[in-house]
Amino acid sequence: MRILLAEDERSMSRALCAILEKNNYSVDAVYDGEAALRYLRTGDYDAAILDVMMPQMDGIEVLKAIRRDGSLIPVIMLTAKSQIEDKIEGLDSGANDYLTKPFDSQELLARIRAMTRVSTVQADSVLRFGNITLDRTSCELKGPAGQVKLSGKEYQMLELLMLNPGMPISGDRLFDKIWGPDSDSDVSVVWTFLSYLRKKLEKTGADVKIKASRNIGYTLEKADD
Repeated sequence: MRILLAEDERSMSRALCAILEKNNYSVDAVYDGEAALRYLRTGDYDAAILDVMMPQMDGIEVLKAIRRDGSLIPVIMLTAKSQIEDKIEGLDSGANDYLTKPFDSQELLARIRAMTRVSTVQADSVLRFGNITLDRTSCELKGPAGQVKLSGKEYQMLELLMLNPGMPISGDRLFDKIWGPDSDSDVSVVWTFLSYLRKKLEKTGADVKIKASRNIGYTLEKADD
């Protein structure tokens, strides 16, 4: 799952990025409202965390702009303000949730899970395809021959494939969705992680495979299809 974090306090941003990435989220961090709006309009994000008080544009302005655009992306607002009027303004502007600083990191993670669970069509904690399951809480891949723990990037890649079984996903989309356009890596890292996933699928005795189609993309299919 890919999240945009807009927080102008650099130390806070670094700490939140570390927490989110440790919990298998892919994060792009920006530090002002104009950048946040630009990223949200051009990127492919599953959720956004917006600080209210930011330079260039505040978080409420960013939120109102993306809602005018028709975006339904789940949004949590972060602010040092605790007045009920400020919370009401944020929620009335289209926020899904509101957290007042300081807050506990576990509460933030729980609120992200809650709002994305509501917005996701397939919200089951366990994904199934063929004879394998992917636990979205523990990031464990299970098959008839055993189970393996996936790394954050492996998990995000397999989750995307399992949410779209039989549908080709281009390498560029996998890269943009998981690593992001500002990553120091290039698209070849997708092939590396697909190789890791294929080995782990084989290790679990999976009856599914990741099929590569030239100039089309990658598809999760039953092995006998």
